[in-house]
Amino acid sequence: MIQKSFIFLDKIDRITEKNLWKIGITSWDKFVSTDRIKGLSKARKSYYDRQLRKAQAALYNFDSSYFVNVLPSSETWRLYHFFKEDAVFLDIEVTGVSNADDITVIGLFDGVNTKVMIKGINMDMEYLKNELEKYKLIVSYNGSTFDIPFLIKRYPSLLPNIPHFDLKTACQRLGLKGGLKDIERKLGIRRQNAVVEKLYNGDIIKLYKMYKATGDNHYLNLLIEYNEEDVINLKFIADKIIDLLSKQTFVSFYGMPLFQKAEQF
Repeated sequence: MIQKSFIFLDKIDRITEKNLWKIGITSWDKFVSTDRIKGLSKARKSYYDRQLRKAQAALYNFDSSYFVNVLPSSETWRLYHFFKEDAVFLDIEVTGVSNADDITVIGLFDGVNTKVMIKGINMDMEYLKNELEKYKLIVSYNGSTFDIPFLIKRYPSLLPNIPHFDLKTACQRLGLKGGLKDIERKLGIRRQNAVVEKLYNGDIIKLYKMYKATGDNHYLNLLIEYNEEDVINLKFIADKIIDLLSKQTFVSFYGMPLFQKAEQF
């Protein structure tokens, strides 16, 4: 989808982008190879050509950081197909949101393996920083509101300069609303352990506190399983919704002029 995208170009909005698709400009290569596009001055067309070549060079060099500052955060989902093999699915659990609170659990999933770090057991922020440097895209659920700001506040140098794809925003565009568990149910995703299936966000903190108080590995194992299924299900959700979102976005937009008027750049 990213190579069909023009929304990151100056003065190109969703309507203009869809009208480019309508007239057959459905890829960066097609845009650049088309000599004239009605409504665009020669100078602006040349300017857009240069921007698209820069974006293409960044993409083929697997430099996802290029898109951090040019692609609107609400459109980061467009990078998913290209970078999905180098994406990390992230989820954190915290004791609260006050200055005295801290992260208790951090879960990562690379599409094959999970890593769960627990405060007081194996949480190592230097290791986590090095681990995150391996990836090109961070995927979360509600991370733009919670996970990412919390991590930045507590550990300002932890996160690499790569795009962040928030599944909650993408789900809302498809009319899927609610927390992670709500989205899982709506998409038919079931958790394997019936006990874990019934747990909610606050319960994982209770599990952590019960483990700290008793040392009983039963609570620790439930906590780990809960977090592992959180991050694994992020990938299931991403894979399910991304094609739906692409189809919803990449459609002809009839009845609208391509550009309101010709521009002189």
